[in-house]
Amino acid sequence: MPRKFHVFATSDIGEALDVLRQRGYELEVYAKSEAPPQALIIEKVKSGIDGLITTLRDQIDAEVFEAGKGHLKVVAQMAVGFDNINRADANRYKIPFTHTADVLTEATAEFAFFMMGALARRMWTAEHLTRENKWSYWHPYLPFLGDEVTGKTVAIIGTGRIGLAMIKKCNGFDMNILCYDPAYQNHEYVDAIQEVKDLRLARGITKGKTWIKYVSFEEALRDADFISVHVPLLREGESNTPTYHLFNERTLRMMKPTAFLVNTSRGPVVDEIALARALREKWIAGAALDVYEKEPLPADSPLRDPVIEDRCRLYPHFASAARITRLSKDPNKGMAGRCVQGLIDVLEGNYGSDITKMPYVVNKEAFGK
Repeated sequence: MPRKFHVFATSDIGEALDVLRQRGYELEVYAKSEAPPQALIIEKVKSGIDGLITTLRDQIDAEVFEAGKGHLKVVAQMAVGFDNINRADANRYKIPFTHTADVLTEATAEFAFFMMGALARRMWTAEHLTRENKWSYWHPYLPFLGDEVTGKTVAIIGTGRIGLAMIKKCNGFDMNILCYDPAYQNHEYVDAIQEVKDLRLARGITKGKTWIKYVSFEEALRDADFISVHVPLLREGESNTPTYHLFNERTLRMMKPTAFLVNTSRGPVVDEIALARALREKWIAGAALDVYEKEPLPADSPLRDPVIEDRCRLYPHFASAARITRLSKDPNKGMAGRCVQGLIDVLEGNYGSDITKMPYVVNKEAFGK
């Protein structure tokens, strides 16, 4: 039986927490739905906890790590992203932090595809027409038309796990696929998708040849009917290929006026002021966003402009919000389960207590030899 560890969770993450209780952990959970105040997190860390379970809402920086000096052993984040955790500070205090990559891959890609379809077929506009009792007749093309997704060209910006999953889903709709990644190109996967495309044509499942290929960023913007964004947030100085405001006035103007932008990656990848202008002035046909430069989306955001509401779908960081993906206590299926497992690995010294071998630890460089 492991010794009794003390853990504070800044949010209730469901039944996965019972795994800790069953192992004899002393667990305190912040019960309110909103994020706890920063001062409360610091107070709880200072009280002598061994582990801290966090979400993207919590700012984890030097002040938190200093409060935990000498006793805080791990920060376990229930998210893939960790923009809220200061990596340099974590490294300086030699505190590992974990995240929950992989398990939300399919759910996020699925939601991105649904966002794309909602834009293309004008589902929001159509439902409002019906609910507001303005549907008074049937006509072949009035009062408006949407457009098909099938057979169109989609640009996948970022071909990591979620980008590749999005490619798989787009392939099922016989889309031509442009791929761009500033850091890594998975040609083996792209070649396999092309083989599937060719087989579908040869067997008569599809009626026309479709293709997939890597292209430059400019070509992707210029030729795509839909652009789906799946890159990490990298600021100037953090990478040779920064993604902060990758979509800005210059790059948005490169898109077709009939094209749509979908972002499920990180909010600051898109310059929201430029995007709102692009929609108002109709440089592009529409956009759907699940992430924002500031979350929750401020009341005065230009994206809330009623002038563009029929072409701008706004969702509440919701792409991974599927029951199994969010809450399963199985670390191979759920974010909650993986979050808890990452915490256990560090506290109980799994993998021979070698943090560099623990699969969910992000900042392994702080512990390398």
